[in-house]
Amino acid sequence: MSQVKENDTVKVHYTGKLEDGQVFDSSLEREPLEFTLGQGQLIPGFENGILNMSVNEKKTINIPSAEAYGDIREELFQEIPKAELPENIEPKKGMGLVSRTPDGREIQLVVADVKDASIVVDANHPLAGKDLTFEIEVLEIK
Repeated sequence: MSQVKENDTVKVHYTGKLEDGQVFDSSLEREPLEFTLGQGQLIPGFENGILNMSVNEKKTINIPSAEAYGDIREELFQEIPKAELPENIEPKKGMGLVSRTPDGREIQLVVADVKDASIVVDANHPLAGKDLTFEIEVLEIK
């Protein structure tokens, strides 16, 4: 029986959970995830976790934050004067914002703190600093 190896294209169903058991993403209610190993499309711990799995095999893998979205980086927090925000925005802690880089790319931000004259935004990935658990089933190896 063939097993998943580098450069294979695979289809998997997965459910991703935080340490407290909260589900943050799952493919079970939609199409399975299809990707090619070794192309950096997914977090390293996910790709490493499915190596050597066979079709129809199910497995639970635990991925430390270093092999997922990394640690929270303090340099990705930035204070912005409220005067620079669009007038129609009333910032609240936890609110999502989108900013554009000079080259036109969009960056997802979260309001980390609201002060009198400014806000602090966080550009870290929402799952940065978190250890993750994935329940995975390999459906197909191409």
